[in-house]
Amino acid sequence: MKKLLVVIDMQRDFVSGALGTKEAEAIVPRVKELVEGAEEVVYTADTHGENYLKTREGKLLPVPHCIKGTAGWEILPELYTRGAKIFKKPTFGSLALAQYIRDGGYDDVTFCGVCTDICVVSNALLVKAGLPEAEIRVIASACAGVTPEKHLAALETMRSCQISVE
Repeated sequence: MKKLLVVIDMQRDFVSGALGTKEAEAIVPRVKELVEGAEEVVYTADTHGENYLKTREGKLLPVPHCIKGTAGWEILPELYTRGAKIFKKPTFGSLALAQYIRDGGYDDVTFCGVCTDICVVSNALLVKAGLPEAEIRVIASACAGVTPEKHLAALETMRSCQISVE
């Protein structure tokens, strides 16, 4: 089995910054544990420009965050594996990540990170669509949603789509 851990958007702005939550802060030790035990790790990084508030997302979520080059855009250093691939994405899901996983022959893919109900679910479903026979899992204790209720709803959505929730 070719295994991969995907760490979604564990950036300062989503943990302790502009859109941070106590739930996101609470999962950091669990995510670190997963990263340290993984055979291979890749990351996603929500990436916006200075014009963020003029974008569709910025108009619907008018909180500047993850502006490229700022401290809030950085992946938490205690979670980053030096030299690991980072998929910079301007939106919730990354088609480049899904293609990388499919083309890389991975058959066991684990997701963790934030936000369960936005970027984690989007990326997990993209990978599931591209690799319907692969083992796709999400570690619930290493994910945090916008709210605890949305976190639980996203986990249930992923279960409905035959993604394992552990």
